[in-house]
This record gives sequence, C-alpha cells and structure tokens, in this order.
Amino acid sequence: MASIKKYSTAAGDRYRVRYRKPDGTQTDRRGFATKKAAEVWAADNTVSLNAGTWVDPRHGKTTVGELGEEWLARRSRLKRSARQRLVTTWEVRVKPRWEHTPIADIRPTQVQAWLDGLTIVPKRDDAEPRALGATGVIYAHQVLNGILADAVRDRMLTANPCSGMTLPRKGQKRKVYLTHETLHRFVDEVAAGSVDAQARSVLVLTLGYTGLRWGEATGLRVRGVNALRRRLVIRDNAVEVNGEIEVGTTKGHRERTVPVPEFLMARIVEQCEGKGPDDLVWAHPGGGYLPLPPYTRGWWQQAVKRAEIPRITPHDLRHTAASLAVSAGANVKALQKMLGHVSAAMTLDVYADLFDDDLDDVSRRLDEAVGRMWANGGV
Repeated sequence: MASIKKYSTAAGDRYRVRYRKPDGTQTDRRGFATKKAAEVWAADNTVSLNAGTWVDPRHGKTTVGELGEEWLARRSRLKRSARQRLVTTWEVRVKPRWEHTPIADIRPTQVQAWLDGLTIVPKRDDAEPRALGATGVIYAHQVLNGILADAVRDRMLTANPCSGMTLPRKGQKRKVYLTHETLHRFVDEVAAGSVDAQARSVLVLTLGYTGLRWGEATGLRVRGVNALRRRLVIRDNAVEVNGEIEVGTTKGHRERTVPVPEFLMARIVEQCEGKGPDDLVWAHPGGGYLPLPPYTRGWWQQAVKRAEIPRITPHDLRHTAASLAVSAGANVKALQKMLGHVSAAMTLDVYADLFDDDLDDVSRRLDEAVGRMWANGGV
C-alpha cells in the first residue's frame, strides 16, 4: 500500500507518495501540490504495479544518446551495407537532435515536427537547404523508433512517442524498359574501346537479359556458370560500402539459378576461358571486384549518352530484363525466381504494368466462353 505524507518547503506544503517497487525496495514520488493530486497519482501507480506495466521513473532520465549506441550494437548481425545505412542515419540525422534528450521528455508532437523539418545541408555556402527525401525521413524515423521501442520493451517507457507518425510516401520511380534494339545499341557503345570494354559489354548484356543485380553479377565466379544447362548459379552479392567491397549473401539470402539465352551464354563462356573455378567472371583490370560505375560520369554514362537512350543505372536493367522476359512469355512465378524476389506478390507489386496484357487475355477468354455457350444453344 502507498502512503501519503505532507512535508513543508519554502514554497509551502507539499505531499509525498511512498510505495514499494516490484523488487520490494521502497521509493517515493514528491512534489504534489495537493493531497488529491497525490492520491490520484498513487492510485494510477498502484494499478500499473498490479498489472505489471509499472515503469521506474528514474529510467525516464536516460538519454537517447545512451541508448542509441547500444541499439546499433545489437544490429551487428545485419549485412554491413544495411547496418552502415543505420549508422549514418544515427550520426547525421538522429544523434544531433536527440542525443542529450531524456527519453521521458520526448513528445510525439516534437518527433513529428523534427521529421517534417528534416533537410539536406547543401555543400555550397550559397545554396539553400532542401527537404530530405522520403527515404531519408523514413530511415530517420526507423532509427529513433527502434531505439524507443526497445526502451518500451525494457520497461523504461510506458509508450513509444514515435508511434503514429505521419511519414512521407516514397515516390514511384519511373521505370525505363529498353527494347532488344536499344539494349544492343547501348551494349555496342559500351564495347567501343579496349579489350576490357568488350568484357563490360558482356556484363551489360547479362544484366539486361538475366536481371542480376550489379553485385550479384560482379560477385559471380566461374564455378557458378553452367554452360550445358545455360544457367547461372547466384550465391554471392558484392556490395560497395564506404569505398570497400563487402561480399555477402544475395539480397534474399538464398541461392538461385537464373536462365541465360544461348547467344549470351556463349559470350559468358568466352569470359571464363583461361580462368579457374574460383576466379571472378568479371574482375577489375587491376584485380579484385569491379566497382559500381559512377552515376554521373565514367564509361557507363558515356555509353548511355552515345547510345541516345534514357539515363539509366545498372540496377535499371533489371526492369529491362523483366520486360523482355514477360514479352517472351514468362509468367509471374518464373519472373519472381529469375529476379530473386521473396514472393510472386512482390513481383506483381513492382511489375504489375508488365502484365496488363493478361487482363486483355482474361476478357478475350470470357468472350470466347460466352460465344461457345450461345453457339451451343445456351441462354
């Protein structure tokens, strides 16, 4: 049972509630201006103690900074690229605003105002700050929300002030679908140059016809090339993180087998000639993994300009591969396996526009069914 006692201060009489914590030790809450206020608080506190939802008020003084580093440490099992994204968001977005703030002092309205006001600091002194993109805002919320969610689970907070935030929606990036003709024109421009450019051209063809991610293609080793069955066995993903190549599992954490057209397999086999099973099919001229080409300059974008095609990235060629596969008759399940999506539903979410012809086929088949019924004397 809680006890309420009056005590005197320079500002007048105040009331103190003394009670036992779940571990049996006694503590108190001071500073109530009236006995009624003390009684109301004591009643609420007793309910939470009995319900097992009690939170020690002292935990509320813990700052976000104290919890943030521990939260990041618990994400050590993430892929390095995924963890680095969280670390950067913590250092650049979350820590500067919330590091010294006690978790009990954070209000939902403050969090919403912070998310709404996130900006990108310009590198030039004469440039105006601009709003942070939807993805950046979502990552910022993810980090702060994760830290405070763990505090709730550890009974340091009664509720997460990050819950129920209004977040921006990610804009749907326009997909570029190259035709066979435009893809080969681009490949011809990539091939214009040194012997190394010839190898790059085969890499670009592989991206455009198999839908491999850049890191999956550049992480492919000779042992993963099955020329007889015209298949590529994808096991690794070589991702660039802070200027270094980090090799891990594929994005879906699963090995998959990808079909290759015969004309392309012949060119891939040429890239494997003279190499051992553990050698990379496409390697940097100086050795090691081939880095992702710069988005705004370099051999990739030069070839894009010469080929006079829409500006694309290596990842955009996954869209081309999907489009060409569907036009060749691939169904959703086959496309899912080829691209390494976790489910056919995800494939449909991304490429629903490629299956519009299926809707036309449905209406045509319904017309044919009704026509047959009428022809057979049906109603």
